[in-house]
Amino acid sequence: MSRRSGGGVARAALVVGAVGLLLSLALPMLIESLIFFPDRDVPAPPPGVEERWITTADGVRLHAWYGAPAAPVATLIWSHGNGGNIAGRGDVLVGLVDAGLAVLAYDYRGYGKSGGRPSEAGVYLDAAAAYDDLRARGVPAERLIAFGESLGGAVSIRLASERPCAGVAVVSTFTRLADVARIHYGALATMAGGRFDSRARVATLGVPLFVAHGDRDDIVPYELGAAVFAAAAEPKRFVPVAGAGHNDVFAFPEVVEGIVAFARDVTRR
Repeated sequence: MSRRSGGGVARAALVVGAVGLLLSLALPMLIESLIFFPDRDVPAPPPGVEERWITTADGVRLHAWYGAPAAPVATLIWSHGNGGNIAGRGDVLVGLVDAGLAVLAYDYRGYGKSGGRPSEAGVYLDAAAAYDDLRARGVPAERLIAFGESLGGAVSIRLASERPCAGVAVVSTFTRLADVARIHYGALATMAGGRFDSRARVATLGVPLFVAHGDRDDIVPYELGAAVFAAAAEPKRFVPVAGAGHNDVFAFPEVVEGIVAFARDVTRR
């Protein structure tokens, strides 16, 4: 009798343990499927923009576009949002180059032509690899701007907390992923945990910060961008974009103009 009971308890414990293990493995994948929406289709780069390949510290090969004028005043390391790929803002890249900035726009792992599968830890490694590649090519840290849009803003803030640079510029970004998730998924936002926590990191930045946000953004509300700005120390500047939503924010000239002016100011030495 005791043997049967013991065996039953052992089997039950084994089943519970197996279920727990499966959940622990499946939950991160489920969360990632709600965060990352990659597009694998990448056309040829715009005229004058070259393709580059970058290898991360964990061996993932990333695809990137690089554009630059003859004598750039600064170089942006562009971390894009959670959807699409680098091609989605190709016209903005060209506009920034025409305004005097060099731009390295890379695709996260699992996006576009990049290998691998996206994760929070992985995209941080991707940003670091893009930075390290530029430094290896001779771009000085004091000429580098960590630049990100939406989720890429969180990636850029993280990058600037780990690598020296001249400044950070973010557009349509948020405080924490959970704060955005709460708006769209309600109680399920607790699953986001402490992922992409810019509010905590931005307060520790030792470089100037630029924030732009549309006041009609229904994906990442304006208040979250304003809260990122409020949490940062000086020097910093905020550009409220009247009438702009989340996806059309770059159609408003004050955004690109503001980024260019910020880049010129923080690299003027």
